[in-house]
Amino acid sequence: MPLYPFNVSRVGEGMTFENQYLKDVFKNLKEKNANEPEFLQAVKEVFESLEPVIDKRPELQKAGIIERIVEPERIIMFRISWMDDSGKVQVNRGYRVQFNSAIGPYKGGIRFHPSVNLSILKFLGFEQIFKNSLTTLPIGGGKGGSDFDPKGKSDNEIMRFCQSFMTELFKYIGPDTDVPAGDIGVGSREIGFMFGQYKRLQNEHNGVLSGKAIHSGGSLVRTEATGYGLCYFTNEMLKEAGQSFKDKTVVISGSGNVATYACEKATQFGARVVAVSDSDGYIYDESGIDYRIIKEIKEVKRGRIQTYVNYSKSAKYTRGCSGIWTIPCDIALPCATQNEINKESAEILVKNKVMAVAEGANMPCTPDAIAIFQNSKVLFGPAKAANAGGVATSALEMCQNSTRISWSFEEVDQRLRDIMINIYNQVSEAAKKYNMDGNLVAGANIAGFEKVANAMLWQGVSY
Repeated sequence: MPLYPFNVSRVGEGMTFENQYLKDVFKNLKEKNANEPEFLQAVKEVFESLEPVIDKRPELQKAGIIERIVEPERIIMFRISWMDDSGKVQVNRGYRVQFNSAIGPYKGGIRFHPSVNLSILKFLGFEQIFKNSLTTLPIGGGKGGSDFDPKGKSDNEIMRFCQSFMTELFKYIGPDTDVPAGDIGVGSREIGFMFGQYKRLQNEHNGVLSGKAIHSGGSLVRTEATGYGLCYFTNEMLKEAGQSFKDKTVVISGSGNVATYACEKATQFGARVVAVSDSDGYIYDESGIDYRIIKEIKEVKRGRIQTYVNYSKSAKYTRGCSGIWTIPCDIALPCATQNEINKESAEILVKNKVMAVAEGANMPCTPDAIAIFQNSKVLFGPAKAANAGGVATSALEMCQNSTRISWSFEEVDQRLRDIMINIYNQVSEAAKKYNMDGNLVAGANIAGFEKVANAMLWQGVSY
C-alpha cells in the first residue's frame, strides 16, 4: 500500500459539511494548495467537525477565524549543505512551519525522512495546533524537518547534517518563540547535535529544544510519553464504556518508541499484546509479545523486528506490514505512519470484532476507515487527542527548563496521566455539548479549536 494514497483532485469531494462559509474557505484553500493532499485531508477532517460550532458562533466568521487558522503564520524553507564521509557535498531541503502561536510559542517536532515535503509538514503542523491546545498547556502549533534520511549514515555524517540544519534554523527559534522536538528520524542523538550547534551559535543554554538528554535538561518519561499517554487515553475511553485493558488482546503497529511503550503500558494494564511490526513486516505471538525483548531489539541492538523469532519459539514473522490488521484483536493501536489503516483493513478489524481503536501515529486511519469504525460503534480515539502525550511531556520539559529544576519519573508520569485523562474528558464533553455524544473525532477537533479561536478573538484581527 502506498504511504500516501491520495488523489488531490478528489480531496474535498463528498464533503459532509453544509455550511457555506466552510465550503467557500475550503474551496479557496484547495485552489491555493492544489499539490498538498495531506494538508487538505487534515483540514477537511477538522471542518467536518466544526460546522455546528460555526453555526452557533457567527462571531467566528465575522473575525475570519477559519481563514486565519488554516494559513501558517510563517513558513521557513532553506537549503542544507553538508559533507559526507567521502568528502562529497550533499544538499537537502529544510523546513519549519510556524503555524499558530495564539496560545503559546510554536511547538512541534522535527522530522528527518525522504518523504518530508511541505504538504506533510503543514498537515502535521495544523494537527499540532489542536493537539497542543488539548493539553491545556500554553503551546502553539508548528512542525519542521528535512528530506534527509538518517538511515545508513554514520554518526559523523548525521552530526554534520544536524549542525548545518541548525545553522539556518537557529535564527527563527527560541524558548519563548519556537521550541522544536524530535519526530521520525530525530531522536536523542540528533537533538543533541542540534542543541550543541544552537548553544555555540547563541552562547546560551536554554530550553530551545525538547527531547534533550537527561544530563542536559531533558525530562524523564519523554521516551515513554506518547506510548504511555496513548494507553492512558484509551483506558479512559474503555472505562466510560464499562471496559478495560484487562484480559484484552491488543495489536500494535510499529516498533518505535510509541509502539514499544504502548506495548509496555498495555501489558501493565493487564492486556495481551499479540503483534507488533516495523517497515519490513510483523511479528505475531499468540502467547503475548514481551515488550522487554522489543526494547532489546530496537533500543540496544537497533535491529529489525524479524529477529524476535530468535527469542520466542511461538512467534511467527510475516513479511509486509498491512497484514497485521488481519489478526483478530479487541484493541487496535496503529502507531506506525499515516493512512496505514484503510477501508479494507478497517472492515477486517470490524469483522473480527475489534471493540476499540486509538491512534498512536499521526492520522494513521483514512477517512473511510474512521467512518467504518464509527458506523460500527467501535470506540475510536483520534490522534490529536490520543497521541498528545509526547508533546505534553515536551511541554513539561519546557517547564522544568524554565524553573531550572527536575521532576522524578513518578512525578512526570503522574502529570502525564492527569493530562491524558483531562484530554479525554475535554473531548468527551465537547462532543456532548454539540450533540455528538461518543464522537471523539468531533470532540477533539471542537475542544482544541475553540480554545485557539477564543485566544485569536481576544488578541484582535491584527494578530
